[in-house]
Amino acid sequence: MLPGLSGIELCRRLRGNLETKSWPIIMLTARGEESERIRGLATGADDYIVKPFSVPEVRARVRGLLRRVSPSRMATILSYGDIELDRERRRVARAGRAANLGPTEYRLLEFFLEHPGRVFSRVQLLDGVWGRDIYIDERTVDVHIGRLRKLLNLSGDQDPIRTVRGAGYALDDRFAQAC
Repeated sequence: MLPGLSGIELCRRLRGNLETKSWPIIMLTARGEESERIRGLATGADDYIVKPFSVPEVRARVRGLLRRVSPSRMATILSYGDIELDRERRRVARAGRAANLGPTEYRLLEFFLEHPGRVFSRVQLLDGVWGRDIYIDERTVDVHIGRLRKLLNLSGDQDPIRTVRGAGYALDDRFAQAC
């Protein structure tokens, strides 16, 4: 019941696109007939929820889907090399020593730990860490990367963040292998 395009067609297009085919899809719809549910799931939806629905149930289904699709996004403790981030306690340690990160540096490290080795441009980091609805100069990323490096490398440890000239930043693959 989307304007101009059905949810089934949108799902079909997302599954047919290389960039979006692995995205988790949950359909929220008023169409509750068995044939519609089967059609939605057969088209590629991971779940199908009929209105009226409870928000806690939708949250639980989203968490369940994320656990299956992207376990690193749901893990309580993320680690890479000698870096450990505890989401429940909001603490970071490097080689067993506490690293006192600010909120932005914490989110930046968490984002990198969810995607180890992947190179992100400044724009991608802005979207992933700060969100799409906010305007911040791209060079702000450089400032926070510098702060994160300084806080993680207090005792002259190997820098876990790799600068990829002309492309962006990543958690260095060689760092994880060296630890």
